[in-house]
Amino acid sequence: MLDITEGPVASSAITVLGLVAGCLTTAAFLPQFLKAWHLRQTRDISLSMYITFCCGVLLWLVYGVLRMDIPVIAANGVTLLLAAGVLALKIRFG
Repeated sequence: MLDITEGPVASSAITVLGLVAGCLTTAAFLPQFLKAWHLRQTRDISLSMYITFCCGVLLWLVYGVLRMDIPVIAANGVTLLLAAGVLALKIRFG
């Protein structure tokens, strides 16, 4: 049986898959950040959700660093910046 998870091409394809997945899930936070930034209104954003989420993303980032996994580091680093930005706006504007 053909194993598609081994070899240099498969390794590169898996890395690209991880990077694309990370870009898409990270980009999902951009509209929320921009909306909160422009409106200066965060009433409908859950503070506890963003605190919990930021803690989880920070742990994923540490995990990625320890495993030296570039897609995990890149996706969670940017996600943490955006989510922490929304959290900061929530704290600032209530």
